[in-house]
Amino acid sequence: MRRIKKDDMVQIIAGKDNGKQGKVLSFDPATNKVVVEGCNMVTKHQKPSAGNPQGGILHKEAPIDASNVMLVVDGQPTRVGFKVEDGKKVRIAKKTGKVVD
Repeated sequence: MRRIKKDDMVQIIAGKDNGKQGKVLSFDPATNKVVVEGCNMVTKHQKPSAGNPQGGILHKEAPIDASNVMLVVDGQPTRVGFKVEDGKKVRIAKKTGKVVD
């Protein structure tokens, strides 16, 4: 089971966007990278194409390593633990002991 999932609220704990919070847009388990809404923005030069006839300069989110983000529960960043409840493995917030999902 993964510690970070899509639609989780996370806080960046390292890098140029340190301290920013945002929603996870995607998670790639093969590379262990997450894309966080509004964080790690990069500039991409796009050639005109059928999908984007204008072309131009786009600003988009780039992936961040999952080790550089921390789950936010009740407005506070916290580590993630696991517990078996009713035969199901669930994520818990280490700071509060609250079940996350």
